[in-house]
Amino acid sequence: MTERGALRVRLDRLAREVAKFGAVGAVGTLVNFGVFNLVRHVTDLHVVRASVIATVVAIVFNYVGFRYFTYKDRDKSGRTKELTLFLLFSAVGLVIENGVLYAATYWFGWDGRLQANFFKFLGMGIATLFRFWSYRTWVFKALPAREAVAHAESFLEESEERPVARRAG
Repeated sequence: MTERGALRVRLDRLAREVAKFGAVGAVGTLVNFGVFNLVRHVTDLHVVRASVIATVVAIVFNYVGFRYFTYKDRDKSGRTKELTLFLLFSAVGLVIENGVLYAATYWFGWDGRLQANFFKFLGMGIATLFRFWSYRTWVFKALPAREAVAHAESFLEESEERPVARRAG
């Protein structure tokens, strides 16, 4: 496989990963907004508290989706470590997401229903970029053997394409 072909394979793999991550994230976003607006509608909780509850529910949903759909082919040997890292990075995402909502609500006074949903969405977008990077880098790591096999296959294909120089003797 040429360098260009190998790059295309890697980009295709990344595109599929982004699509699967996006599919789980889209449903997680619906769960997050649904719980957020339901909690705001049926309780008197402050906007950020309602958002934190919704985010926690979405985190649980997303873990199941990421583990069994997006990253089902990734290393499963260290589930305790995986879950710990997932929760740690999810907590950072929760702070990012709800920090944006907190700032909009309590620093700028933008606390109407439409404004709350807009700033929650904005915070979720920023947090999603962080989560995608951290989950794929630290939580759901690619199996090292798969990378080694792909590299070995590309090396073999390259050597088949080049003629072997023979010694005159």
